[in-house]
Formats: sequence, structure tokens, C-alpha cells
Amino acid sequence: MLVADDDALSTAEAVVCEVVAEFDLACSSHRADSELAAVNAAGGLRTAIGAVLFDALDAALDAARSTDGDVDPTVGMALVAHRLLPSGDIDGPISFQRVPGYKTVHLSSESRAVTVLGGVRLDLGATAKALAADRAAAAVYEQTGSGVLVNLLGDLAIAGPAPANGWRIRVTDDHRSPLNAPGQTVMLREGGLATSSTTVRRGSGGAHHVIDPRTGNPAAVYFQTVSVAANSCLEANIAATAAIVRGPRAVPWLERQGLPARLVQANGIVTRLGAWPADRDDQ
Repeated sequence: MLVADDDALSTAEAVVCEVVAEFDLACSSHRADSELAAVNAAGGLRTAIGAVLFDALDAALDAARSTDGDVDPTVGMALVAHRLLPSGDIDGPISFQRVPGYKTVHLSSESRAVTVLGGVRLDLGATAKALAADRAAAAVYEQTGSGVLVNLLGDLAIAGPAPANGWRIRVTDDHRSPLNAPGQTVMLREGGLATSSTTVRRGSGGAHHVIDPRTGNPAAVYFQTVSVAANSCLEANIAATAAIVRGPRAVPWLERQGLPARLVQANGIVTRLGAWPADRDDQ
């Protein structure tokens, strides 16, 4: 996290930690005590949920609708099958040809409850972290008045006025990479930026984590990394994840959305779309 006003740093850190903790307890697929775990264990019964999980599920369902199901929260069992999530209390082998689909999830705003078809396991990895970044950045700006850049494992959200030259961001295949790693440096003043990559998070069997909902398998790797800038980190992350799933079909789709993007093919060829800047750093 970076703040434009150094005096705001201590408060900003506390605010970000609080937001992240709320989202972790509500939305984590890795915690047995999360609200999401209770929903997944409900066996098709209606489950009352808190405001954070409700908003996260609402965002995930919006993402599924806006991408024609390419970003879908019902991929949980597929992630378990490919050893990308813990199996919990599931016994025996798990295999998938297709995920159940977001239309099996029913969210009620009147009672703030959710009903999920029995046997369906939800995972919010494609949207909840980005939403948390947006919420954390907004909360820091509201409480401190300082411009802020929040970075949650590569999901970046900006709120408030940026420094004079913008926030300097190094875009690579892995958010943990050093500053001299292959990639590109860009300046961002507002909104959000997200990168989806098939090269970083992998299960114990070697599968990458971006699932194609139509097959239940990891998406074919045409683009190994996609970075997108948008009005929010959530919007950027949805587009980047969908682009990995869509492969070459992502280029005209992103162009129609008018989203600046940097796409790196498996052979290293880089494609830039929209207002994404050219840069001699890219090889």
C-alpha cells in the first residue's frame, strides 16, 4: 500500500487490515470457519449471510452475467478436483466436465440470504480480492483524505488524488517479481489495475488456477498473462480473468469494452490494446 500523505500511513494500514480481515472471514475458500464455507456446506438450504459476503456474491454473479459465464463463482469443485483448493470433508476422487453455472445460485436482497444448489461449491477467487482492494482504498481515502494505492497480491485499487506523475506500477507475470523482472512500467492515476496469470498460482498437480467453466478444466493457455486497467479493480480483474479463459477471442472483446490491456502470449509476444502505453521495457 502507498499513500500520498505520509502522515496517513498508520491509519491507512489499520483500515486496510480491517477490510481484508472482514473479506477473509466472509469469503475465504481456505478457511473452514468462513461464511462462504457455511454456504457451501448448507446442502442446498437457504443461508442468511452478512453484508460483506452478500456484496461479494452479488459482484461475482454480476461478473458471470457480464462475461457470459466465463467468470463463474460455481467453479469450486473444479478447483478441488485439480487440487487448487482443499477438499475439506469430500471423500473419494472428484472429476468435472462442466461446472454447474451461476444460474444455480439464488441471492435474495430482501432477506440477505443465498441458496446454492446442493453439491455446488462456490469460490470467489476471481472477484472478492479485487472488491476488497476497491473497498479498502475507498475506506482509506474517506478516513484520511489522502490519495492511496492499495495492492492486494497484484490487484491494485486507487482512491483520492494521485501524486503529480501518477502511481508508478511495474507490470509483470508475478506480483512478487523484483523491479528488474521482464515486464513494463506504467503510471496510473485512478481506477484499478489487475493481472491474471497462468504462471503463478498452481495446484499440487501442476494445474493453473484459471478454470474454464465450460470444461471444468484449467483454461487453455493462449495468453499466459493479461493485465487490464479499468474504472475499478473489480472491473479490471473480471476482464483479465475472462480474457485468459477466452484466449484469442479476448482481443476483440476487450476492444469493444474500451479497456486498456496488455496481453502476453505463451510464446512471449505482447499485445497492447486501447490506451495501454507502448514501452521499450517489453521484449
